Amino acid sequence: MITLLAITGLGVFCLIAEIFNLRKALVPVTILGLLAVLGSTLNLYSFGELNSNYNNMIFADKFANAFSSLFILLTVFLVAMSHDVYKEHQTKISDFVAIKIFLLAGAVAMVSFTNLSMFFLGIETLSIALYILAGSSRLSIKSNEAGMKYFLMGSFASGIILFGICLIYGAFGTFNLIEISEWSGSGDVAVWFPIGVALITIGMLFKIAAVPFHFWAPDVYEGAPPLVTATMSTLAKVVAFATLYKLLAAMNLFPSFQFQNIIVVISILSMTVGNIMALRQNNVKRMLAFSGISHAGFMLMTVLSISNSTNNLLYYTSAYALAGIAAFAVIISVTKNKDNEDVVNFNGLGKTNPLMAAVLTASLLSMAGIPIFAGFFAKFNLFTQTIQAGYLVVVIAGVINSIISVGYYFKLIVAMYTKDANEEKQATPFVYYAVGVVSILINILIGIYPSLVTNFLK
Repeated sequence: MITLLAITGLGVFCLIAEIFNLRKALVPVTILGLLAVLGSTLNLYSFGELNSNYNNMIFADKFANAFSSLFILLTVFLVAMSHDVYKEHQTKISDFVAIKIFLLAGAVAMVSFTNLSMFFLGIETLSIALYILAGSSRLSIKSNEAGMKYFLMGSFASGIILFGICLIYGAFGTFNLIEISEWSGSGDVAVWFPIGVALITIGMLFKIAAVPFHFWAPDVYEGAPPLVTATMSTLAKVVAFATLYKLLAAMNLFPSFQFQNIIVVISILSMTVGNIMALRQNNVKRMLAFSGISHAGFMLMTVLSISNSTNNLLYYTSAYALAGIAAFAVIISVTKNKDNEDVVNFNGLGKTNPLMAAVLTASLLSMAGIPIFAGFFAKFNLFTQTIQAGYLVVVIAGVINSIISVGYYFKLIVAMYTKDANEEKQATPFVYYAVGVVSILINILIGIYPSLVTNFLK
């Protein structure tokens, strides 16, 4: 709860900073504040589980503190890049940064809730912030289209989730997740309960863009401003999946044979459709949108062994999000003065800017699952646990799709190192170097020492 209050207070500070004309100090102070909150959250983690707050609506256990720490770290990178991205909109920079901070507050609430009403409040706080950011480039038709599409699809998903929550309340007469978990495990539950859980799951599958609920993602990712796409692709996706995992773990639907089969089908379809469609893309943001859909399929493997896969989920989401942040640091720096984000913009980057090309290459190799990066060990741990759970067919599909993904990741790598540059080298702001290098170094570090993350929740 201390973490949530501190983040909210930091968001209020960002709004007040505009009144006192503190724009130049806004980003550095916000980053320092987030790092302080991160240190406080890690310190709270060392004490184990804490008491619940606000009539059992929030409970900061190890799961909540671990994922909150990851979310705060990702937000530090996103806020750092905001300084350059919004430098031409100085009068609005406080608004953009504040929205990201409030988005983080919603994310923390989504993994800390013990009451379904708090869960819905968190998801709406996060979603509304993303709706605004997706359409924040007012003069861009693509941004307006992305904002409208995301708003419509997100609103439908939220409505479905809310209806599911109402049905669960009708079955048990409570929003308290602990009570729901206890009563759902008794075996004697009303028919409304599985229907409510199914609706909540469908709504959350929209949020993580899993097949067949993925149609909005490519257009929204392409049309939204690049920094917003980075936010949706990394922070928003891992928040949604951590929340889905927490909900399913509490609902005691396993070992329901029918539900397991549905998860198996959605996982395989997400991996396959995402990778096959990514092969056809020339726009890098659309390519990473379909890549994110395929990674949603990999993340769903954790649900198949939900009783003991929390560490693997934290490790996979950390590896994926850090690689994504590094990739978008390069993408934003390369395409910020361009009309599009096509692959041709990266031609010859290995010659004109070797460091940024190396960062992008490393992030793509991590996403593909190549050693020594964390993405390889994340997939290895995931495959091992899924085989132990008895789902060999999903692992076979995962291995095949990992091989397919190399095709479109290497399309970008080949363009950087084998083709001639379209223009002379341009100066790249230091912040993109810093974010890209630091995030990929952390990725490599947890790849070499997976126990830094895998033992975090033991």
